[in-house]
Amino acid sequence: MAAKSAALEIRPEPAEPLISAEDLAERRERVDRVLRAVLAVPDAGFRVIGVLYQEFVVRCRIEGLASVVPDLPAFRRMLTRARAGLGSETTQDDAWRDVSVRASLLPDDMQGVFMMIARAAKEGWPCPSDAAIARAYGSHSLRRARRLLTYIEEQGLIVCQLDGTGKRTVTLVELAWATAPGDPNAEEAEQGSLAL
Repeated sequence: MAAKSAALEIRPEPAEPLISAEDLAERRERVDRVLRAVLAVPDAGFRVIGVLYQEFVVRCRIEGLASVVPDLPAFRRMLTRARAGLGSETTQDDAWRDVSVRASLLPDDMQGVFMMIARAAKEGWPCPSDAAIARAYGSHSLRRARRLLTYIEEQGLIVCQLDGTGKRTVTLVELAWATAPGDPNAEEAEQGSLAL
């Protein structure tokens, strides 16, 4: 009986080796590269998250990154940042942490749009068009994009203004970042700096 007890003893698992900051940064870059490749597929912005996640996991395994594949909730956050045009290094900035906290007040599917607008405002770029907002939201509907902006404004996170020429400016409340005036009716291709 003692032999069986000894055989059933639980042995501690060996501790994982510590990863250097350089290795961690390199892994992040590789994972970001895989995510960019997944999003580069035509109509990736309109696919359901489960399908995108499955494609992401397969590509990570092919790249030898199976041990660092994020779970689905972490993938959603990565996808939100990527659709907003943000890399993992950008989101480490204190100002972006504040933007992330504000974005978390919104439903998950709206956070990417808020972060895309925040990026345009921080960089002084023109306000994204309704087409760009719809695409970031995963929709083709321009009306849905306008409703989305109205909802975010009703939550007290942004202020939208139209100038005399019909161009839209969006200002982030409290941060006082504002986009340059942009044509809400512009085609997405005209706004190359905000492309996914």
